Amino acid sequence: MTLWCKARRVQAALAPALVAFAVLVVAAHDQYVQLPSLLTAGGNRVFLMQLVPLVVTSALAYSLSQAVAEIEAVARRNVRRLDAVLITAVVAAALAAGLLTGETSGSPEASMAGRNVLFLTGLMLVARVVNEQAATALPVGWVLAVMFVGYRDFNRPWPWAVTLHRPDHLPTYGFCLAVFTAGLIAHTRFRRL
Repeated sequence: MTLWCKARRVQAALAPALVAFAVLVVAAHDQYVQLPSLLTAGGNRVFLMQLVPLVVTSALAYSLSQAVAEIEAVARRNVRRLDAVLITAVVAAALAAGLLTGETSGSPEASMAGRNVLFLTGLMLVARVVNEQAATALPVGWVLAVMFVGYRDFNRPWPWAVTLHRPDHLPTYGFCLAVFTAGLIAHTRFRRL
């Protein structure tokens, strides 16, 4: 168990990433920048909370890529189950940090950051099954695409741009949870060692 924690860089990478995520959510939950839109004449208002989930997903992708396949193939403990518990714990902590900050500050954007961690982590896990090098790139690419082409017009995101949907839109939470669950299943069932 200790070797697995060290191999996954739990203390060296994941714990600092969660702390950085929580600090950024608290400090910048209502900050935004105005970016040009590629589809509409107006600009896109992009909250910095759109970028903050990448701290968690990138740290998770790095942590999971540290696997030692030869050792894990003969391990007595179920490493995939340990990974699933670790992934779920990290995402739950990020979701709790976002929801707690949103509740105490009255900022809906802070609670969106936690929800978006669910979705982007699910994307990352699905990408890891197909191509491990794409695991970090897919969430970053998604966020950039949403930032520049995610709005129909000012403040009206496209249905596919789920990371821009209102925080009180419950179907979006359900969809993000479904993507995270699909990613977790793909990681535990179909991932190559």
